[in-house]
Amino acid sequence: MAEHHQRPIWRGHLRLALVSCPIALTSVRQASAELHFHLINPKTGNRVRMVTLDAGTEKEVERSDLVKGYEFKKDTYVLLDDADFERAKIDTSSVLNIDKFVPAETIDPVYYDTSYFMLPDGEAGEDVYAVLREAIGRTGKVALSRLVIARRERSVAVMPLGRGLVVHTLVDPKELHDPEEAFAHLAGPKPDAAMVKLATQLVERQAARFDLADMTDRYEARLREVIEAKLRGEEEPEPAEEPARDNVIDLMAALKQSLGGDAPKAKAPAKKAAAKKPAAAKPRAAPKRRSA
Repeated sequence: MAEHHQRPIWRGHLRLALVSCPIALTSVRQASAELHFHLINPKTGNRVRMVTLDAGTEKEVERSDLVKGYEFKKDTYVLLDDADFERAKIDTSSVLNIDKFVPAETIDPVYYDTSYFMLPDGEAGEDVYAVLREAIGRTGKVALSRLVIARRERSVAVMPLGRGLVVHTLVDPKELHDPEEAFAHLAGPKPDAAMVKLATQLVERQAARFDLADMTDRYEARLREVIEAKLRGEEEPEPAEEPARDNVIDLMAALKQSLGGDAPKAKAPAKKAAAKKPAAAKPRAAPKRRSA
């Protein structure tokens, strides 16, 4: 197998018509230096240990002794071992057969799930792998296929990345909420054409290339500052102030200001009918309006 430090999570063959080569899939993700937290009993300062209990006897059991079971009627299970799962294998358990090629833009990003590096599994398949990677890259298409992974057959998209290929598992549409239903309440009058024009200018002015630095986790960096301050016994940093939700900005003015015009002003709240007051009552001072 080609030199790679990760252990494969799937091994089989990539096949296009009569052309095939052995491949292996590895995770694209690595253990990062992100913050990890434990559940602590604040009364003792000790970590909390999660215990696996038998639901009937309530006795603790070892995870290594457990098997999988399918509940075919309430509280009654059929047990499955590794041999049973082996007998359930189908062709896509070991062969990633490319069914067709589609333009990348026809796959909505909401369908992309988990990604894996696809590597040639052994020197014998490296030539075929290189040819397929180059061919897919030149067409600008995405290859669609299926494979069994984590005991589920998943639809997958295969596309070039650098000198190799990447497999993206796709989410089953039945597992997603219907976008038409999610956005149904947004159906209304068309937005003002002049405002859309200004917003379009703002979008075009801020157009730039995607940079990996754009994905830096600033919240984690801030959280590290809080932790370091607690360890030193110093005063913790103040949280960032959230914008007021009731400060309604005039949209047209805000768009013009964003493009270099005058500063937008907050809309004055709608006036309510004044309640009748006794003649002797002293009038209150009008509240000051907040600026944006």
